[in-house]
Amino acid sequence: MQTSSPDTIVAIATAPGRGGVGVVRLSGPQALSIASLVVGEQSLSPRVAHFRRFRDQAGEVLDEGLVITFPAPHSFTGEDVVELQGHGGPVILDMLVAACIAAGARQARAGEFSQRAFLNDKMDLTQAEAIADLIDAGTSASARAALHSLQGVFSDEVNQLVEALIGLRIYVEAAIDFPEEEIDFLSDGKVASDLTAVRRQCLRVLDEANQGRLVREGMTLVIAGKPNAGKSSLMNALAGFDAAIVTDIAGTTRDVLRESIQLDGMPLNLIDTAGLRDSADVVEQEGIRRAYAEMRKADRLLVMVDSRDSEGDINDIHSLLPQSQQQLENLELPVTVVLNKADLSGLPAGQREDGAFVISAASGDGLEALRRHLKDAAGYQGEGQSRFSARRRHITALEQALAALDSGERQLHGHAAGELLAEDLRAAQKALEEITGTFTADDLLGRIFSSFCIGK
Repeated sequence: MQTSSPDTIVAIATAPGRGGVGVVRLSGPQALSIASLVVGEQSLSPRVAHFRRFRDQAGEVLDEGLVITFPAPHSFTGEDVVELQGHGGPVILDMLVAACIAAGARQARAGEFSQRAFLNDKMDLTQAEAIADLIDAGTSASARAALHSLQGVFSDEVNQLVEALIGLRIYVEAAIDFPEEEIDFLSDGKVASDLTAVRRQCLRVLDEANQGRLVREGMTLVIAGKPNAGKSSLMNALAGFDAAIVTDIAGTTRDVLRESIQLDGMPLNLIDTAGLRDSADVVEQEGIRRAYAEMRKADRLLVMVDSRDSEGDINDIHSLLPQSQQQLENLELPVTVVLNKADLSGLPAGQREDGAFVISAASGDGLEALRRHLKDAAGYQGEGQSRFSARRRHITALEQALAALDSGERQLHGHAAGELLAEDLRAAQKALEEITGTFTADDLLGRIFSSFCIGK
């Protein structure tokens, strides 16, 4: 996919704000000449740090620092790359970028440096995405998983699957195209055996990818229930600090409150919502509307109930949440029911036979069992179980590949249809190649790299 871009891009590569050092990065065919204009010197040794003064077009000194050149193809993007390392003041760095633009560069788009690295075969798509994941990592586990993906662990798994599929396709299509050779892919059992092995391998990679997605994204948990059931108290107990205001007055929470925590390395995105009830208060009505909107986007719904409240069937979400029948119609969402205030009702803390959890958010009784349940419900197996980071699009592609392999097995065993099996194998390979970018639509590339930070 080697390509060359006609223009040279520039951007600040360090984080916004003030710091001791700030880096401006150039990449493209004019990177070296633009840098020479800025520092006033033509002979810059590759990969050597030179101390120079940075000047604008009028020759006025803007800053002083280090300039390092990385001639193509031995650079991050595969193009000529220059890094200007000056002082980390935002005004100074903006002036330096302006000087580069005046000399012929243009402002880089978000993720354009990484996109050029991908297009120039310096990395595949999963490795490019891992750069953004490493920068955005919120836990040590997610940082390690992203680093493993950047080093090619995920890519290697996918490429091994693709190679196995290619070998299987060659055998099946040879049997179809050269029937005179009398290759009977049913009787010799090779195709059936290889197909089973590939499917098992795909399932294993999917399981690991799901763990990688959990480590990267975590689970979004919406806490809902009637007013004064203890939703905010539970949020504070899980977070370990007072993230939400707690009072005895029903309806204290009127907006959506968000907090991100960790459960043994798994990010958990907590969302506390307004108490659900019939209300004439316009502000409270808006809070309730937002509560239902968050429920529709959640990975799991945690329904809080005062354990002293005998109304409602815990097996029927609509009897526990007022007005929910219409609001949550046709919504398939995993639900955990929590009976709070065990310290007041006298109920024993822990999980009951009906699946509900009895806790006291005030004293902490039963919270550890609830934490374990949330990890189990997400399928999280622990920090050491994730060898690489993964995104939802990777999971979707692996699921599509697995579905194609399942269809291929049905064609093989049910109909002995070699042509249809070959088509299913081709579809599985295409889905897997979308993960690494061997086969990827341009619009998908645009969406992926636009989510990166500018300068990366």
